[in-house]
Amino acid sequence: MSPRQLNGQAGFFAHPLGYVRHDRNWTYQNLVDLLAKRIGNSAARREKAWRWEHRGVVPDDETQRALAKELGVPDELVRTLGWPHWLPVGERINVDAPWTADSSIGMLDATAGGAVLDRRGFLLLSAGAAVTIADQWLSVEPLQLVSVLRGGRIDPGLADCFEQRLPALRQMDATLGGGNVRSLVDTELRLVTDLLAKGSYSESIGQRMFSVAAELGRIAGWTSFDAGYHAAAERYWVAALRAAHTADDRALGANILKCMSLQRVDTDRADEALALARTAREGAKGAPDRVRAMLTVRQARTHAVRGEAADCERLLVEADHAMSRADEGASPAWASYFDHAEYCAQVAACYLLLRRHQATDHWLTQSLSLQPDERSRDRATYLIWRADTVLSLGDVEHACALVGQAVPDIAAARSVRNQRRLVDIHERLTHYQTPAVRTLDEQVRTLIA
Repeated sequence: MSPRQLNGQAGFFAHPLGYVRHDRNWTYQNLVDLLAKRIGNSAARREKAWRWEHRGVVPDDETQRALAKELGVPDELVRTLGWPHWLPVGERINVDAPWTADSSIGMLDATAGGAVLDRRGFLLLSAGAAVTIADQWLSVEPLQLVSVLRGGRIDPGLADCFEQRLPALRQMDATLGGGNVRSLVDTELRLVTDLLAKGSYSESIGQRMFSVAAELGRIAGWTSFDAGYHAAAERYWVAALRAAHTADDRALGANILKCMSLQRVDTDRADEALALARTAREGAKGAPDRVRAMLTVRQARTHAVRGEAADCERLLVEADHAMSRADEGASPAWASYFDHAEYCAQVAACYLLLRRHQATDHWLTQSLSLQPDERSRDRATYLIWRADTVLSLGDVEHACALVGQAVPDIAAARSVRNQRRLVDIHERLTHYQTPAVRTLDEQVRTLIA
C-alpha cells in the first residue's frame, strides 16, 4: 500500500504522532503495518494508532521501542522522556541561549514570521524546561544595552508610534479572537525585530523597543494559544521573555510567565503551572498593585487546580488587598484589562475549580454585569463558566439560556478555547431531555460540528 498524502502545511497537528505521520507521509495503516513487521505481529489494525493519537492511549513498551527504531530515536530517550515527548517533532526551542541583547534579537528573528506558520497544537518544551527558563529569567541580571550603528536610527517618535499601536492589537484580540489576529501581530513583531537588528538606537530607546517586542511576542503567543497552536505560543513567549529581560522590564516578564502558567493549566501540567506562577510573583515584587493582584490571582488559580483550597483562599485575600488599591497608582498599559470585571472573573475561576458553586455564581454575576461590550470573547467564556455553575446547582433551563447568550460571541471570534468550552457544556446538557436543551441543540449544531 503506498503512503497517502496527509494534510499540507495548513494542517493542524494536535498530537506529536500526527506531526510524525505527516513528516513521514504515513497513514494510520502504514504506521501499524510497519510496527507489525518490526515486532513480528500480524495484528495491524489502524484503530490502534488512531487511539494513540486521539484518545490518550499509550502504546506498550515493545511498540514504543519498535517505533523508536523506525524513527532512529535511542532507547534512552524513550525511557527518560516518555510517551509522546520522545517523538521527533521538528524544530525545538533553544533553552540554552545566553541572556543577552544579541541573543534576544536572534531568538525574536527566529520566531517572528516562522511561529505563525507553526501548526503544532502541542507543547514543545519538555517537563521542567519552562520552569528552568523562568528561574533563569529571575536570577540573571540584564546586561546594559549597547547601541551599535547597524542602519537607520530609531528616534523617540518612532518608538512612540509602535507603543501607541499596541492597545489596538490587544483590543482586536479581545473582540475577534486569536485566530483572526495572530498573523497581524506576527507581522508587527517581524517589523520591530528587523528595526532592532538593523537600526541604531540609544540605550533608552532600545529598552523601549525591546519592551514593545516583548509585548508583541506576548500577544502573539496569547493569540496562538487561543487558536490552539501551543507550540507557536511557547516559541513566542520564550522569545518575548528574553526581550522583556533585555528591556529590564520585570513586570512585563512576569506577565509573560503568567500566560505560560495558564497554558500549563490547560494542558494538565499543574506542577509546572504553579512553579511558573510563583516565579512570576517573585519577579514582580515591586510592581504596581494592579499587576500584583493579577499575578496573585493567577497563582491562586494554580492552587485551585491542584485542589489546595487553603493556599488558594490565602492568596485570594492578598489579591483582594492589592486590587482595592489598584486605582490609586499608575499601571502598565498592558495591565489595564485587569479591571474589576476581570478580577471578579478570575476569582470565580478559582471557585469554579474548587466546585464551590454558590461563590462562583456570585463572582461571575458581578463580572458579567461589569464586562465591557468590546471584550466579547471573554464575555462568552464567562457565560459558559456560569452555565457550568448553574447546571451544577440544578438549573438546566438557566444554563441553556446562558449558553445561548454566548453562542453569537463564540461564532464571531475564532477562539478554539471557547469552542471547546461550548462542546463540553453542550455534552453535559445533552444528558437532560428538556425543551430548552433541544432548542439549544438546534442553535449550536453548526458550531459543534
